[in-house]
Amino acid sequence: MNGSRICAVGHYQPAKVLTNEDLAAMVDTSDEWIRSRVGIRTRHIAAPDEPVDELAAHAAAKALAAAGLAPDDIDLVLVATSTAVDRSPN
Repeated sequence: MNGSRICAVGHYQPAKVLTNEDLAAMVDTSDEWIRSRVGIRTRHIAAPDEPVDELAAHAAAKALAAAGLAPDDIDLVLVATSTAVDRSPN
């Protein structure tokens, strides 16, 4: 088959959840203030021992399972993230 196609996608969220209430306990803000401005209620926080590439590997495994494919069936992997191993512009 010639060409490319997206046959599945995968995602992964770290287990640790930070709520707006948790954030409000650390800085001067509130759940209402955050939700009314950006709509965020919770965010997932990676543990220090969860590097970005490990999170991507979890997402890739989900995508492979959803597509019914094995790693050897894949010619190209595209990864999109707004995080980085080292701090840099997105």
